[in-house]
Amino acid sequence: MADAIPTPTSLDGVTSLYRRFRPGRFAELRGQDHVVRALQGAVKNDRVVHAYLFSGPRGTGKTTTARILAKALNCEHPVDGDACNVCASCVAITKGSSLDVTELDAASNNGVDDIREITAGAWHGTPGRWKVYIFDEVHQLSKSASVALLKTLEEPPPHVIFVLATTDPHKVLPTIRSRTQHLEFRLIGGDTLSTLLHDVKGAAGLAADEATIDAAVRLGRGSARDALSALDQLLATGSLIEAQPEFDGLFHAMVDVDAVGALRSLAVLTQEGWDPEQLAESFAAEVRQVFLLQVAPEVADAVDSDRDRLSAWGSRLGLPRTVRILETVGKAMREMKSAPEKIVTLEVALVRLTRPELDSSLEALDERLTKLERGATRTPAPAPPPTAALRPIGSVEVTKSISVPSTVPPEPAPTPASEPAPESVESPTDAPLTSAPLDFDDVRARFEQHVVPRTARSAQMLLKSAQLRSLDGNRLTIAVPSDEMRQSTDVIMPGLRSALEHEFKTALQVEWVVDRTLSSVTTARAPRPARAPSPDAVAEEGYPGDESVLVVESVADHLITEMFPGAEEIS
Repeated sequence: MADAIPTPTSLDGVTSLYRRFRPGRFAELRGQDHVVRALQGAVKNDRVVHAYLFSGPRGTGKTTTARILAKALNCEHPVDGDACNVCASCVAITKGSSLDVTELDAASNNGVDDIREITAGAWHGTPGRWKVYIFDEVHQLSKSASVALLKTLEEPPPHVIFVLATTDPHKVLPTIRSRTQHLEFRLIGGDTLSTLLHDVKGAAGLAADEATIDAAVRLGRGSARDALSALDQLLATGSLIEAQPEFDGLFHAMVDVDAVGALRSLAVLTQEGWDPEQLAESFAAEVRQVFLLQVAPEVADAVDSDRDRLSAWGSRLGLPRTVRILETVGKAMREMKSAPEKIVTLEVALVRLTRPELDSSLEALDERLTKLERGATRTPAPAPPPTAALRPIGSVEVTKSISVPSTVPPEPAPTPASEPAPESVESPTDAPLTSAPLDFDDVRARFEQHVVPRTARSAQMLLKSAQLRSLDGNRLTIAVPSDEMRQSTDVIMPGLRSALEHEFKTALQVEWVVDRTLSSVTTARAPRPARAPSPDAVAEEGYPGDESVLVVESVADHLITEMFPGAEEIS
């Protein structure tokens, strides 16, 4: 199909390739078949709308297509909805002298007065059948100018057609977009660009080899205008080396995480005369191709050997590092616009990419963690400590004696020959686990002697007020005299559970019950307080040492008495 497309006709007196070989008919357009079908069919079937919106990347043919549409509408001898490109009207539009076509650069004529002048002249007649207004970069119109255009765009004269071209359609007012037919232009594929450049080479008689054409296709990056401009530049310089900077050194430094290598490669590029901003932009463009080749290869516009080279770098870098490089360089490009020393900004960005510890971003932290995970050696897990053996119920615990200095001189040790070596005494705690059931009386005695003292002070106050009721297997039932104390048991349970496991070497399940028939709780014995007991308390005699036991109804009252001895309550 590409071979059937005619080569654009060269214009006299023009030397630039992209202007000499600018398409003049729908048949000469490359890479925009969907747009050609829509517009050529509309002209052929007389179904042209009053306003079009052309959007897409630069150099893909938006303004050129608008001119071709104006030619087709006013052509004296159209063929299947396409212009003949030889009649007087077509030649005048090509030269820019036709009164039927008015082009406006919205970037420099974006005021409301400019738009009012255009809309006022839209009602005037013209020699041709259609009057076409082409607004280039329409998104740069001011808000007031867009509003002034809106009314005429909504209800234009019957012989007027508006064509709005933009690279940023989202910046166009929604009210304007809704009144147009939107056609989106796409980047041109590498094969199509290569065919175009070969056709132009033959038509212009250029002495360009395959390497030069491939380089121009790479530099074009999907834009026909950029590809033809790059071919012009390559032929003028006669060298491919100076066409674009070489970033393999930087890629090597990124892969090897070599900050010194990255700075050296950057220094070589700057010594060759490359501007820091240009270097950052070109490097970001190459990294973008690496990113696309990893995520969506069909979207990337790198071709041939360049595609293979960037794919190899992508496999060595990996997707996470590629994304981080792209984001860091993009941030550096923004900061360079206001930086006094642009090269310093780029150097700092490269050092951060090769020294993640200098970067506080989440991506750098993730890269550092990944590096640690890959470099960490697997060490065997330490053996768990031996489980302490359970002591039989009722057995006596043997503890190691601690030698205490004494003034009495020790007796002389017997000679080894006169007395055999003492036999080692095995501690009951080192005895093997036993499955003997627990005895309730033994549990109750050890509970008061060993378990309660191991708990916190507040827990001791409550437990001394409680009473062990029964032991069913591993379920221990404890009674408390009031609901208030029952609610306080949830707080002391962690400490009590730990003390029980330490003493009995098994997990006991504690069940709390409330028994209001219990006598008042006996608390820790202390000297008789200086103040008179409260009416709610009753002193009971009969303990050795003339000690009295203060009987209280709540743990709170007893804790207050313990913490503030001799204090009087003032109501």
